Amino acid sequence: MTRKYFGTDGIRGKVGTPPITPDFLLKLGWAAGQVFAREGHNFVLVGKDTRISGYMFESALEAGLSAAGVDTRLLGPMPTPAVAYLTRTLHAKAGIVISASHNPYYDNGIKFFSAQGTKLPDDIERKIEEYLDLPITTVDSSKLGKAKRVVDAAGRYIEFCKASVPTGMTFDGMKIVVDCANGATYHIAPDVFKELGAHVITIGAEPNGLNINEGYGATSPENLVKTVLEQQADFGVALDGDGDRVIMVDHKGELVDGDELIYIIAKARLKAGLLTGSIVVGTLMSNLGMEHALQALSVPLLRANVGDRYVIEMLAKHKGMLGGENSGHIICLDKTTTGDGIIAALQVIAEMQNTGLSLHDLKSGMQKYPQVLINVRTAKKVNLSTHEGIQNAVRTVEQALGKDGRVLLRASGTEPLIRVMVEGSNPSLVESYAKQLADDVKQAIVA
Repeated sequence: MTRKYFGTDGIRGKVGTPPITPDFLLKLGWAAGQVFAREGHNFVLVGKDTRISGYMFESALEAGLSAAGVDTRLLGPMPTPAVAYLTRTLHAKAGIVISASHNPYYDNGIKFFSAQGTKLPDDIERKIEEYLDLPITTVDSSKLGKAKRVVDAAGRYIEFCKASVPTGMTFDGMKIVVDCANGATYHIAPDVFKELGAHVITIGAEPNGLNINEGYGATSPENLVKTVLEQQADFGVALDGDGDRVIMVDHKGELVDGDELIYIIAKARLKAGLLTGSIVVGTLMSNLGMEHALQALSVPLLRANVGDRYVIEMLAKHKGMLGGENSGHIICLDKTTTGDGIIAALQVIAEMQNTGLSLHDLKSGMQKYPQVLINVRTAKKVNLSTHEGIQNAVRTVEQALGKDGRVLLRASGTEPLIRVMVEGSNPSLVESYAKQLADDVKQAIVA
């Protein structure tokens, strides 16, 4: 059964446009409550990022859950991975996050976590969708759900983050710039690094409901680069609006993306004998340079489809513990159950402390290959795997690149686009081949 509303990471869209409307969120709260209430009267956690629409949707979800007879515990602004952690440790029936992650303020969305702090299984999402097609009913007034706030949520999560580095380790003497994207980590991330001893310069920590991800954070690192250089900091950490992804900046102002951070963590875990499964999981978009760098360590890189849900599924299948995406979604299953920007950054900083090396030095073991991505808009759906003209064009480029290059064509899951990606060791050739292949795809679509 195909899911009608749920995508790979919950439900997301523009505020005021179905399904991201208050009436739908009311119905969604009720539908979710019907599923979760089956196992007895219990509570659901609800957290949000700093978007102005979060107030409206928080109230709508609370009302729907109450109508289904389910209690709500409101967390207020809270990073997505914090909701996953608190759902598990507070023994909630489920966790709900109101967030559109790295999107602008005018978008919003809903993510769910199971009682174990993991993504909801597909069958539970399908059950929720089944209830969405039914009329709302309200339990007897004596059984309506109640709501109250969890006042110590931030402190609990801060302590959890700090505990992810070795006991007794401090960051004394480190000068760090922390960029919170004016999002859900604004009142948490700076304190984590400060309480571990670092001198912290905070930017992007003045949310007003409209400025989340605007000019700051993991998707807009220019201000972080500028501040690191101006303040002569040791490095910078940029989180996204809901705190589940991270990129870093070294003391030279060079970006260190998710692939490079995963490599650093993998090498550290391998050296310590802690790389469970002896594999790393990336995605189809993971840089070939990471694959080659891991091969040099005798660590295979397995590639999942794009999306942290698929990375986690592949990690579970191969009993691995480390994976993620070049965008900065990094999953350390030996520390937590989902992608967590703060936890991932802490693992990298801990390795800096263990080795005495700078972030710039740690990333030098991996050389990223130039990568060019071109989006080709299409008015009709095209089966890339069976289209002979497109496959011939791909083979031609692959043969020209040899083992030092890679080609990837994939259809967007949200837009009428075919994404053409070419990477290799020669920047000018990569750009030339990407343009050539994009032209070939355009001609094949028209033909």
